[in-house]
Amino acid sequence: MKANEMIDLSVEDLQNKTEELNQELFNLRFQLHTGHLENTARIPQIKKDIARVKTVLRKKQG
Repeated sequence: MKANEMIDLSVEDLQNKTEELNQELFNLRFQLHTGHLENTARIPQIKKDIARVKTVLRKKQG
């Protein structure tokens, strides 16, 4: 998801999105350590998405 798309979301939606992405990151890390992760490039993508959501959320709150 791009930052332009996130600007239209509400603060509550952004917080929910952050929780979803954190849960997905946890699951991917768990799969990585158990040896079941096929797409290792997904972890950095999720981290960047979390950073984008937090940046937009900070702008809306401040």
